[in-house]
Amino acid sequence: MASRQPSMSIVSEPTIRHRPDEHVSSFSPATSAPSPASSPGRLVVDAQNISLTFETADGRVDALSNVSLQVAEGEFVSFIGPSGCGKTTMLRVVADLQQPSSGTLLVNGMSAENARLARSYGYVFQAPALFPWRTIEKNLKLPLEIMGFSEADQQQRVERYLSLVNLTGFERKFPWQLSGGMQQRVSIARALSFDPAMLLMDEPFGALDEIVRDHLNEQLLQLWKSTEKTVLFVTHSIPEAVFLSTKIVVMSPRPGRIIDIIDLEIRETPEFLKIAQRVRSGLRAGHSYDE
Repeated sequence: MASRQPSMSIVSEPTIRHRPDEHVSSFSPATSAPSPASSPGRLVVDAQNISLTFETADGRVDALSNVSLQVAEGEFVSFIGPSGCGKTTMLRVVADLQQPSSGTLLVNGMSAENARLARSYGYVFQAPALFPWRTIEKNLKLPLEIMGFSEADQQQRVERYLSLVNLTGFERKFPWQLSGGMQQRVSIARALSFDPAMLLMDEPFGALDEIVRDHLNEQLLQLWKSTEKTVLFVTHSIPEAVFLSTKIVVMSPRPGRIIDIIDLEIRETPEFLKIAQRVRSGLRAGHSYDE
């Protein structure tokens, strides 16, 4: 099975979807952007009957079976399902890190390989994958250096995206001097630094504690609203998927199949907002988010 490493240029039932109030997130810029999902555009991902089978020491593994999915520009799509159901595999197929055994796939209107070469996506892994000997600033600059951006442009992008994830002032820190949540925010900033059309995120907050994870979910949602990027997001968390997504793709145990696609509605009822704010206030009263 061919496998590539990422380029550093790196009938549904509606349910509740909630976006945080503007003051909640330190991730977002001062101005509020309209929801990108309110006017979905062209197809960014068009997958038809994707199947993937590979051989292992223990025998043949059917990882994906006849997966068909369309993702429109500006959508936030979460993949959820049991471990081993093919969520990450599907993300890797979109990223051209693994090749399907059959089916067709277009990413930004081109083959997955050409989309990878065109640096059409940024990839955020489960672990931050930062180089410990490089400062935060130099970690962000690495893909920009590889792509040949000028020093002035590199610096401008570092400042812009560190500000976007609320990490201005940490440029000269090393990864080991930052908390896990802060490191993942650096990873997100690095993935956005070259302005890709799409962000692929493989359980980026899975290793973090629940309170930090909840806070980063709020920040990610505001970041998505402000950048209007298309996001494909792998998670094991039902609340996380419901909170973040415009669409949830539910996958079956292996071989991975799509068993449901849920389009979420926004129901910002006064009761929902009141309860959400009460929980949020209680969490903030007992825990610091300065990490």
